[in-house]
Amino acid sequence: MSNNPYRSGNPKSFVAYPSGEFDLESGTIRKTRKHRKSKPNPIKMIRSVGNRLKYYCKLHPCLVFMITLLVGVTILVLLPLYENRFQMSSYQKYGMDFDSYPLPNLMNLVMVAGHSVYTSSSCGKVDKEDSWFLESYQKHPGQASTFLAHIQEGIETASKDNAALLLFSGGETRRDAGPRSEAQSYWAVSESKGWFGKEDVRQRALTEEHARDSFENLLFSVCRFRELTGMYPQNITVVSYDFKEERFAHLHRSAIGFPESRFFYAGTPAISTAKEAARKGEAVVRAQFQEDPYGCQGSLRYKKLGRDPFHRSIPYPNGCPEIEGLFRYCGTAPYPGSLPWSHNLN
Repeated sequence: MSNNPYRSGNPKSFVAYPSGEFDLESGTIRKTRKHRKSKPNPIKMIRSVGNRLKYYCKLHPCLVFMITLLVGVTILVLLPLYENRFQMSSYQKYGMDFDSYPLPNLMNLVMVAGHSVYTSSSCGKVDKEDSWFLESYQKHPGQASTFLAHIQEGIETASKDNAALLLFSGGETRRDAGPRSEAQSYWAVSESKGWFGKEDVRQRALTEEHARDSFENLLFSVCRFRELTGMYPQNITVVSYDFKEERFAHLHRSAIGFPESRFFYAGTPAISTAKEAARKGEAVVRAQFQEDPYGCQGSLRYKKLGRDPFHRSIPYPNGCPEIEGLFRYCGTAPYPGSLPWSHNLN
């Protein structure tokens, strides 16, 4: 074994180059200060990246513009494809088990828009005006008969199509009528009338009890159809007054983007003494919906709030998740998102 006193590891070994700094004045060795590593500053990093981007923009403005344009076009092309794919996967997710729906075999919607609440304790006076809660503009002899005409037309239309679901639509819109819905009123009258001899329709006649205006009559009924059948309607037939056809068949149909070739309208006339006033009133409402197609602003919005005296919570779009965006949309331009019926998913 070597006895070299200066080998490494020996406590008496000679250190030729001591670590640290030698202080000439004091003749001592000072320990070298260790530099602390600075923590990364995200704000400085962002500023640095921003400055570099500005530099490149000034240096190559045309190249930066072309790259930005290419990225924007790529996003515009890929986003609808992704959205459509999401809609299809979402539709399949919620519609896999059709056996769980009450009426999975029905394909077409017949919607009767409600216009009043039946308030009589007896169903034997359905054609009497004092059995219905009427607004001042509805108080005309024979008005009750027009409600019956709508109910009967809806039942007869549904009876001709075994794949049709009949929905009476209308919420609890009148405070003085109590917590009774227009839809339930129409269903009860149908029951009292023996479904006008078409009792087979009863098994596929239900209600939509939250609509507060004509646009909601249509939109909410489409969602209710989805809740009951597991799919969206292949065809839609709306039953109301004949003077409201333009509003339903053009304005409301266009607002939800439903194909014109699959939308039908069955109109019944107003009573002769009220026709002129009805046309004038309809012209005003139609103009309002032309300016506000989704009824979410101004006078149409306040009218809806006034037709919800009992502050009923609206359950939609829980039953129709594929069109949630349509329910949330508020604008003057048509809804820009994709819809199930525009991709033949139903």
